Amino acid sequence: MKKIGFLSFGHWSPSPQSGTRSGADALLQSIDLAVAAEELGADGAYFRVHHFARQLASPFPLLAAAGAKTKRIELGTAVIDMRYENPLYMAEDAGAADLIAGGRLQLGISRGSPEQVIDGWRYFGYVPEEGKSDADMARRHSEIFLDLLRGEGFAQPNPRPMFPNPPGLLRLEPFSAGLRDRIWWGAATDATAVWAAKLGMNLQSSTLKFDETGEPLHVQQAKQIRAYRAAWKEAGHAREPRVSVSRSIFALVNDMDRAYFGGSEGEDHFGYIEPEKRAVFGRTYAAEPHKLVEQLKEDEAIAEADTLLLTVPNQLGVDYNAHVIESILKHVAPALGWR
Repeated sequence: MKKIGFLSFGHWSPSPQSGTRSGADALLQSIDLAVAAEELGADGAYFRVHHFARQLASPFPLLAAAGAKTKRIELGTAVIDMRYENPLYMAEDAGAADLIAGGRLQLGISRGSPEQVIDGWRYFGYVPEEGKSDADMARRHSEIFLDLLRGEGFAQPNPRPMFPNPPGLLRLEPFSAGLRDRIWWGAATDATAVWAAKLGMNLQSSTLKFDETGEPLHVQQAKQIRAYRAAWKEAGHAREPRVSVSRSIFALVNDMDRAYFGGSEGEDHFGYIEPEKRAVFGRTYAAEPHKLVEQLKEDEAIAEADTLLLTVPNQLGVDYNAHVIESILKHVAPALGWR
């Protein structure tokens, strides 16, 4: 059995060809798709976070609104770029959104990907310490955030407060118990996956990772997942970790599917997402359901993961994206034993 959700980048464009023409469209359609996915029996609605772009950005208003509109489906991010985040303010926002959703948040965090502007985090007021990189800063922000989610008091109370305080040091409120175990790290390398395991975070692996062996994406990801699980076991955490992988998968069941995705590429490719950092980009799976089943059987990383996130073409509209999700749930997942 495997949890299956969708991952939306939340693109929007004023182009007449786009079904998502404004920021309002992107947000409201994201909520509608979460509702539709829940009704179809999907397990998760996940959203990407990009700054300075015509895409989804600040995640917590969206997660809170989707949480208020749904009852069962997991609501998450993949990923929040921690270079931009104030960990204390984020802990308050995350706690509030998780309480609204009834404890369903699954927050993916990471160093993030290259942004639309140069060193965008500087505009947010963050600069790495002397001798440290922006990746170091992201990991430090993440460590602070994780500590805050433990719910332990750390702030000295005012002896003459406006309202009565509970005894002892104060923590940030609202606090949502259990959220600490529902934080995921988006790892682009084996080393950061091992680091995430040591800190007790779940693992997200995307449709790309930095190339470390020259092998296909699914092979490198499977090795990454195994290294992560070994590090988790060595760390001695009490609970079992969760692991997700993202894939672009389209079942061609009608003429519209074939028109949109019938010519999609079927091979991984290698390139540079950052200067001097070669990456492997995962293939798009697009075929008739019976062919998809055979292709996906060979994907080692999907086999290793407990959660699969389907990247969706959000600008094609809520109805079509719900169809994309339903096609996988109905025509592919049962044949693979995922349902």
